[in-house]
Amino acid sequence: MRILLVGAGGVGSAAVAIAARRSFFETMVVADHDLGRAERAVAGHGDRFVAAALDASTADAVTALCREHRITHVLNAVDPRFVMPIFDGAFAAGADYLDMAMSLSHPHPTVPYAETGVKLGDDQFAVSEQWSAAGRLALCGVGVEPGLSDVFARYAADELFAEIDEVGVRDGANLTVDGYDFAPSFSIWTTIEECLNPPVIWEADRGWYTTPPFSEPEVFEFPAGIGPVECVNVEHEEVLLIPRWVKARRVTFKYGLGDEFIEVLKTLHKLGLDSTRPVRVRGVEVSPRDVVAACLPDPATLGDRMRGKTCAGTYVTGTGVDGRPRRVYLYHVVDNEWSMREYGHQAVVWQTAVNPIVALELLATGAWSGTGVLGPEALPPRPFLDLLTGYGSPWGMEER
Repeated sequence: MRILLVGAGGVGSAAVAIAARRSFFETMVVADHDLGRAERAVAGHGDRFVAAALDASTADAVTALCREHRITHVLNAVDPRFVMPIFDGAFAAGADYLDMAMSLSHPHPTVPYAETGVKLGDDQFAVSEQWSAAGRLALCGVGVEPGLSDVFARYAADELFAEIDEVGVRDGANLTVDGYDFAPSFSIWTTIEECLNPPVIWEADRGWYTTPPFSEPEVFEFPAGIGPVECVNVEHEEVLLIPRWVKARRVTFKYGLGDEFIEVLKTLHKLGLDSTRPVRVRGVEVSPRDVVAACLPDPATLGDRMRGKTCAGTYVTGTGVDGRPRRVYLYHVVDNEWSMREYGHQAVVWQTAVNPIVALELLATGAWSGTGVLGPEALPPRPFLDLLTGYGSPWGMEER
């Protein structure tokens, strides 16, 4: 296996550190628009890792780099603006493809808070037959959320439940950052995209529909000492992926943002600072959202100042295999102190990065295989969960 990892930011750099401890691949080319950042990501990890410069906005550039290094698998670790050129570039090069966020959505032009427009991943699913015909696999949404959360949903359907009422992905944390009043622990560009777009909900008798941002608040009790966190509906890939392979009456995604974060996001939207449409400022065209991202600290650099834990998980309700009502929360917790001590990377980016490396190892060994555009829940969950535990980061389950 020869891997092209596109993006040497927080998640990409953490993926390098995780992969460096595994032997399933021959070469990993780490590419970024900033060659220096790619070189820093691979430094000290051995001669299997190679740094390269790449403009990921063009499919031709991705294809050329794949061909130059005889790449078999492309792992996309940049924000979702670049999904389609990387996805298309991998296909043209004859490589398999993995990502952690799918192609962008576009709200319904007239009723955005009731009906879906272009959904997350629609552009990728539209060409699934082409990938199948070519014998190629695009494994999409295989980070932590989406990714591990989807694996949990399939595991619950296969082994824990006879019927599922709701699959509810619930994400929460008690992370703080010393010295900052406001410092997101993940890409603010992606966070704005997720949180200000109309959230999508799936219901078996209705299909996919949307609601206003931050709808249906609920207080969810997170494990490992994190405690109660208010969560709200957010647009996320799980709701678009899980119903394709897991039978459930309802699928939702709720994120524990907190009142302050929600108010910041609402203010950015009110001021137009969430826009990706360039504006001209003193003769220079720049996207307001890019300015916001540039003004905030790089999440990858915050690990030494972060305290606490992050939890990703899937809350499943329904009828157990014994015929009785059942409520289960399957989850994965990462303590920032542990991830910094063991890998030198903060908890949120480490938790995101470990899952595609696990997936790549399963593909390398043949434990996972397939063709076309697939989500993680299309593949058997047990090999993934067992191997994740083998990486030293076990998952948990609570009956509720």
